[in-house]
Amino acid sequence: MAKSWQISRRRMLQGMGATIALPVLEAMGKPFSTALPVKSPIRSAFFYMPNGVHPDHWTPSKFGKDYELTRQLLPLAKLKGDVSILKNLMNKESIFKGADGHYAKSASLLTCGQIRQTIGDNIFSGGVSVDQVIAKQYGGETLFPSLEYGLDRITTGVDINVGFTRLYGSSISWKNAQQPMTKEIDPKLAFDRLFKSFVPGANVKDDPWKKSILDTVLEDANSLKRNLGRSDQDKLSEYLESIRSVEKRILNEEQREKFGSKITNDIKKELTRVNQNIEEYQEIYSGVDVTEKTRLMLDIMVLAFWSDASRVSSFMFGNSVSNRRFSFLEGVDGNHHSLSHHMNRPELMEEYLRISAWHVEQYAYFLQRLKDIKEGDKTLLDNTMAVFTSDLRDGNRHSPRDLPIIIGGHGGGKLKQGQNLNFKEETPLANLYLTMLQAQNFDMNQFGDSTNTLSPLMS
Repeated sequence: MAKSWQISRRRMLQGMGATIALPVLEAMGKPFSTALPVKSPIRSAFFYMPNGVHPDHWTPSKFGKDYELTRQLLPLAKLKGDVSILKNLMNKESIFKGADGHYAKSASLLTCGQIRQTIGDNIFSGGVSVDQVIAKQYGGETLFPSLEYGLDRITTGVDINVGFTRLYGSSISWKNAQQPMTKEIDPKLAFDRLFKSFVPGANVKDDPWKKSILDTVLEDANSLKRNLGRSDQDKLSEYLESIRSVEKRILNEEQREKFGSKITNDIKKELTRVNQNIEEYQEIYSGVDVTEKTRLMLDIMVLAFWSDASRVSSFMFGNSVSNRRFSFLEGVDGNHHSLSHHMNRPELMEEYLRISAWHVEQYAYFLQRLKDIKEGDKTLLDNTMAVFTSDLRDGNRHSPRDLPIIIGGHGGGKLKQGQNLNFKEETPLANLYLTMLQAQNFDMNQFGDSTNTLSPLMS
């Protein structure tokens, strides 16, 4: 009985997320502002691709600056000077002896800590994820502490093949070791809750700034709470209290007017464009091709960074063990997870490669959008650090060694880009995150199992 209620609590929170957008309310904090500090802030983005990459066509053969992009990296051709390829980084803490090929690796991708194997909701991710460390530092300075987006809803239940709860495969962003950040997967909901009130000429019937959405679900929340154990009651109360705090900021009319008055005409034009595309997407696009949906979500991330609404965001192209079919791509017939177990068959590896290239193409779209936006005498990409990675090198081997990692953006001048860098074998992935934290002047000498920063990447 207790176990049933624990799972229902997770589902209810997710259900409430769809109804009252719990984590999105925290993300939407206040309306957004375009007033930037004298020195532009650094933005951080983390992109997760499930199931790994074609291992033989990822890393360029030559290291340094004078290298040629591989087939999977070709979408970055116009951005070569704005990115670096990192070889031989691994998430050592994600290795689980005798268990799991995916979940331990995805859940700990941004925490670099060892998870707890469980089939219940007594989850443990190994610690706070790096994006939430950044969000905690800048949350008081921005309108949204962080934004968590993706394409797939959170999944529950147990993967009986490996004995892990599927919750571990649904989140890479963790507020603490027991609490994943719920992601928004609907571009219309994501856009409306953040920007709808500021779209020129938009008809906003139910302004989310005008009333407490939390009050409408308190009866359901209290009913659920009575059936939970003390520990879960405390967790739920803490979560609801954090949402109430956010709502107090949302309902501050003076702050709304103050920030709304600072939205530039350029941002208004972009809001109008993205809103129109979303409306057309809802009416026109259907079927298996997720390219348009993906780019709408990325456009919203760009708007959030441009307006300084948030400086931290994560995006999951799919949950761990994703079985999305990519038959909308030329030459691809199978689903992603099955193709990742290619058994070295050339025809399957070719399909696998094309799927990886599609993911890199979407990442390149995001970087290019940032590069096209001026911010003072620089661009938004100059003031961003955006990591693209998977939790596996090759899905056929389930190996966390030599992860496929790209870092884009110049971090406010703190990163040296345009390189293909070869690090010592089994260099901790956490070293990359420590580098990013120190690039933002965090007074930290350790993150996860880090041993040092990546000095060749630092200016």
